[in-house]
Formats: sequence, structure tokens, C-alpha cells
Amino acid sequence: MNTELIAPCGMNCGVCSAYLRQRNPCPGCRAPDRGKPKTRRLCKIKTCRVRREKKLDFCAGCDRLPCEPLQRLDRRYRTKYGMSMLENLHTIAAAGVTALVERERAKWLCPNCGATLCVHTNACPKCREPWR
Repeated sequence: MNTELIAPCGMNCGVCSAYLRQRNPCPGCRAPDRGKPKTRRLCKIKTCRVRREKKLDFCAGCDRLPCEPLQRLDRRYRTKYGMSMLENLHTIAAAGVTALVERERAKWLCPNCGATLCVHTNACPKCREPWR
């Protein structure tokens, strides 16, 4: 996990199923778009005009935080996966992206085998132990 894997919305791409998959893995939201599916290339948050005009790496510095697309994404991830992009963005605003990565590094390790957990699943991809 590193700072380049934190998406503009606050998502930790390092724990996303698309990034962790063996075949054709996604390089992360902030990586170049070549080879990415259309949904990831055209993400409303990633392509946000306001964020780009202000040259913001993350939505954390935006005066429109939280915008409607980000609120919807956060609600879905909190409900389905127990992750909050808004909480991540508040951490970035208060302590910086490096502090978020350190917190995420500890949060997303399997307590059984130490493998990186996937936010989209309920079991460790390596040892298959449930973690939620």
C-alpha cells in the first residue's frame, strides 16, 4: 500500500477487488487510464472538473465536499463494505495521505496470515478465514 493507491475520492485502491485480482488487475484510480474499463476511466469523481481546475489530488481539499456523487459512493461503501471514503478524506485533510496509508496498512491485513484483505469480500483471499 502506498499513497499512489489512494483515489481522489478517498478509496484505498490497494484493497479493491479489481486491484487485487490475479488476471488483468486494475492499476488503481490515479494510474494512467490505458487498459482500464470504461467505468473507471469515466468515474464522475475522478474526472471532476472542480477538482481538476483546483489541481487537487483528493476531494479532501474541495470546498464542495461532500458532493452528491461522493455522498452516494460513501453511503454504498459504508452500508455494503464498512468503509467510508468521507472518513478517509477527513483523515487526509487532518493528517495527510501518508497518515491515511499507515492507518489503512494496519486495518487491511488479515489477522490470521498477514495477507492484504479485500474490501469487497468477507474472507481473506489467501487463507480464506472470515474477517468481518
